This record gives sequence, structure tokens and C-alpha cells, in this order.
Amino acid sequence: MNNYFIILASGQSKRFNSSKPKQYIIYKNKPLFEHSINKALASKLFKKIILVVNNKKQINKKYPKNVIIVKGGKERSDSSLIGLNYIKKLKPLNVLIHDAARPNFTLKLLKNLIESLKKNKAVIPTVNTKDSIKYKVKKQLFNLNRDHSFSTQTPQAFRFNDLYNLSINQNAKIQDEATLFIENNLKVKFIKGENTNNKITYKEDINSNKIFIGIGFDIHRLIKGKELYLGGLKIPFHSGLRGHSDGDVIIHSIIDALLGAMRKKDIGTLFPDNKKKFKNIRSTKMLKPVIEMMNKNEFYINNLDINLICEQPKVSKYRDKIIKSLSKLLNIDSSLINLKGKTVEKLGLIGKEKAIACEVICSISQ
Repeated sequence: MNNYFIILASGQSKRFNSSKPKQYIIYKNKPLFEHSINKALASKLFKKIILVVNNKKQINKKYPKNVIIVKGGKERSDSSLIGLNYIKKLKPLNVLIHDAARPNFTLKLLKNLIESLKKNKAVIPTVNTKDSIKYKVKKQLFNLNRDHSFSTQTPQAFRFNDLYNLSINQNAKIQDEATLFIENNLKVKFIKGENTNNKITYKEDINSNKIFIGIGFDIHRLIKGKELYLGGLKIPFHSGLRGHSDGDVIIHSIIDALLGAMRKKDIGTLFPDNKKKFKNIRSTKMLKPVIEMMNKNEFYINNLDINLICEQPKVSKYRDKIIKSLSKLLNIDSSLINLKGKTVEKLGLIGKEKAIACEVICSISQ
């Protein structure tokens, strides 16, 4: 395995019309570029994955050691060459160049590209166009035959030395690496691309998903001599929450909200409190199979809104730590989680500091 994967994520995204560059926009609960990283890692086809960005400071998350982040150039071709120059010293055999704005390619496509490189120097995925295309030459319009017109996609796969030699001698702006081979009359192998592998160009491209809403609620009494867990985080406090499990009301409410949004009954169905095997179970372990259920059914979280209802401890003191804990447990960006602290003006069990409750509303898409 001597393959390398270069992800280009340093564009200015002018057509996206946003103050935040498109490649950092949250899409399906992750920054847009991160989908490409995750799929390249999951494929186990690449020695190194090179992410080329315009601002390395905007990447806060730590990735595995084989993911390298480098600063890109002004133009797409500049960034591509920077990535190629970085891996040149590693003596790669094959390299795939990919636009971060295409997050929906499959592992099958990656495997097909690598396989086709065994007999070809350049392999490009394509799809037939769905539209009627016109071509303008000066003031005259021509109809292109749709049966012979197609769109090229990324990732595009190449023998490294062939692509590198063409790239270092190229001065003009290019839209993709396939252009280098075509303009030099070199053979290109076209393989079937994927209709779902669309490029995200405009804001409307990410705003067409159906949304499902779920509500969760939980309450537990506080008892002395037990550790307090909230959002998977151990909170220093004189009492903990009584329950069959560790009593983490935040995670319990999240579980019920997610199950409700998926129309999968409730937490009691999955973890009945009359089963000894669930006695004193950590709520983080209860959350795991629910997340696996979401992934299996291709759901993802749009956002969570959490009300933690208690007099003590003060939510403001632990808000950031709880959100960070939930972000890690749910594998979503922390910006998608909102946590509010609410009191009940000293009323009832909660007002007397004898109980803590939580309610959650979640939004998910499939």
C-alpha cells in the first residue's frame, strides 16, 4: 500500500456567500472537510492523508498521526502542488486528489479508483449530465449531445510521478488535475462516478434535509454517598442521583429524545430497571448502542437543546466541560449542543435540593 490522499480545503468559497469558509461549515454534524478525512481513514487504503487548508489555526481537533495539515496556496493548482511537494519525499506510487466540498463519496469509489490505477496512469470518476447543455462560442450557441457529455468528479486518482511532472510545468489555472492529462493528450481512464457525490457549492445544497424532532425528560432524587454524573462528567457534589443506573439525567434525557426522534420507543424498553445486568451501569454505556442505532439507520444530529433543572450545582460552573463531554460521546461538534441551567424558585423536591431533572429537545436528519 503506497497510496496517498490529498484533500483540498483552502478555497475562498465565494459562491457559498458566507462569512465562514465553506470547508468549515458544519454538515451532518461535522466540519465539511472532516467527512473526507474520516472516509479516507476508514478505507485503510492510504499511508498519509494530507489536508490542505488556508488557515491551520481553524483546525482545533486532533487527528491520527497519518493525517497531516498543511497551508495551501492562492489558487487550487497551487494548493494541489503544495500537497504533492509534501509527499514527494515519501516516494509515493499513487495519489488521489479530492475536493473537500464533496463529502458524500463512498469507500467503494475509493477502492475502484485504486484498483483501476493498476493498469492506468490517470483515473477519473464521471457521471452523465442530467441537464441539457449549451456551449457558447463568441455569440453563437451550440447544443451538446447529452449522451456524450459528462461531469468529472473527485477524488481523481493518478500515478504520482506522472501527475507531479505535469503539475510542476503547469502555469495556467486549472479546474482539476484531469485537465493536465487531457491538455497534454495523455490517456485518461474514466470510470463510473456516483450521483450522490455532488459538490456543495451554494448554501441551498445543504439545506434540503428532512428533520425529525425528539423530546426527552428524566428526574432522579439526590442521595448522600453516591457520585454525581451529569452529561457523562463526574461532578464534585455532596450527593449523587439515585437510580438503577448512575442516574445521569442529562444522558437519559438525550437517549429518550434520540429514540423518540427515530420512533424507537424509549429508554426503559432498551434498559429495563428490573434487569440485574443494568444495575449501576454507567449511562455512557447506555448511550453507545443508541448512537450505533443512529449510525446504522443513517441518522445524524442537527442540534441538542438541554435544560438542566436544579438549584445546585450551578450549571454555569460546569457548562463548558459538560458540553465537551457530550460532544465527545455523541461525536458531534460542540457548537451543536446548548445547555441551560434552570431553577424552580425553591419549589418542590428540586427546590429543596433533593432532586435534579432534565429535559432535552433534539433535531435529527436521515
